[in-house]
Amino acid sequence: MSHALTVDVEDYFQVAAFFDVIPAASWDHWPSRVRDTTHRVLDLIDEADRRATFFVLGWVAERHPELVREIHRRGHEVACHGYSHQYVYGQAPTVFREETCRSKHLLEQLTGEPVTGYRAASYSITPESSWALEILVEAGFRYDSSIFPIRHDHYGFPGAPLVPHWAETASGSLLEFPLTTAEFGPLSLPVAGGGYFRLYPYSFTRSMIRRHQRTRSDPFIFYLHPWEIDPDQPRIPNARLRSRLRHYLNLKHCEARLTRLLNDFEFQTMGELSRTYAARPELERYRYGD
Repeated sequence: MSHALTVDVEDYFQVAAFFDVIPAASWDHWPSRVRDTTHRVLDLIDEADRRATFFVLGWVAERHPELVREIHRRGHEVACHGYSHQYVYGQAPTVFREETCRSKHLLEQLTGEPVTGYRAASYSITPESSWALEILVEAGFRYDSSIFPIRHDHYGFPGAPLVPHWAETASGSLLEFPLTTAEFGPLSLPVAGGGYFRLYPYSFTRSMIRRHQRTRSDPFIFYLHPWEIDPDQPRIPNARLRSRLRHYLNLKHCEARLTRLLNDFEFQTMGELSRTYAARPELERYRYGD
């Protein structure tokens, strides 16, 4: 089974863990490392002969247009990660629409191809912001991968379907690829990557993917950020202890783990998956916001 490899392209100072100490207005004053770290991720993926979807932040694309072109040139999919990396549920719908369309248009100009996929900052399409899915349909996206069907202090959509499905809205539908969880009775454990990939031993992640292959027929959706393979990134002063623990945990081990993952499993892009699933008439339909 071929799974989906996704990379959320943002810089180390733009993460939600530091929202309270690094306002977006100050981002240009921080030393950027996203170009070098993303190039390193690209090299690792290419060395393993895999293909991935890169959800690129519009703010990053404006400042590093050559990086977007390089991702596209290497044969990977460029998708949209919004513009300003703010929680969707903290934005007005008009702001979300403007930023999302702005970022989509910029990425399409840089690649010369339609951008069909979207992922919200910090998986922040939640029950309070499910209205965003209708805007994504209206903006012309074909698929989304923002729903994390877990409970979390900053995101999560408990009760949402665990497998790919059609997300129905008043304006139409788009394919939804929820982030992968492992079910243990009533417990839904997040195992899709990112901080969980750094928290768990690699052997546990590998066993969860193999378990997924044995027990389910849908692809495993894996995600990572370029800053997660950068243990030398500047440390953020005044960040809360919990935020520091989440952000810096096991950074020094992540590149080696990613290399093993790429060699242990087959991966494809989300765009490839979306074309496969769009042709399935039996796919479940789920209406968000009702």
